[in-house]
Formats: sequence, C-alpha cells, structure tokens
Amino acid sequence: MKAKTISEIRRDGLEVLAKALGPIGMVRFVQSFDLGRGDYTKERSQWLSESLDEIFKEIKEKRTKVSVH
Repeated sequence: MKAKTISEIRRDGLEVLAKALGPIGMVRFVQSFDLGRGDYTKERSQWLSESLDEIFKEIKEKRTKVSVH
C-alpha cells in the first residue's frame, strides 16, 4: 500500500467530514481550528498587567453586582 500525500489525506478527510457532518457542519468544524496570530509570550504582558489579587478583586465585584440584580 502506497503512503498518501498530505494533499490526498486532506481531500479524503474533507470528504469524510462532509459526509458525516454535511457541508455546513464540515465548514464550521474546519473553521474551529484557528491557529491565532501574534506572540502570546510577548503580548501577554500588555493585556495582563494586573496582579492576580486585582483580577480576583474584579471577579468578586462583578459577582456581587450580578447577585444584587
């Protein structure tokens, strides 16, 4: 048995997904694999500037507001 190329594997995989999930389900499944962009290690300091204590405090405040309403 000859080993399949990556193109053949992708084609076969998409055919199987389309049969099992339907064309719309197949597209939604494939779209769910977003690799994202950027460098998490570099960028996390930009969006994670708060300490854990500050984050916990905000969570508690938000929970209190939700409980009151």
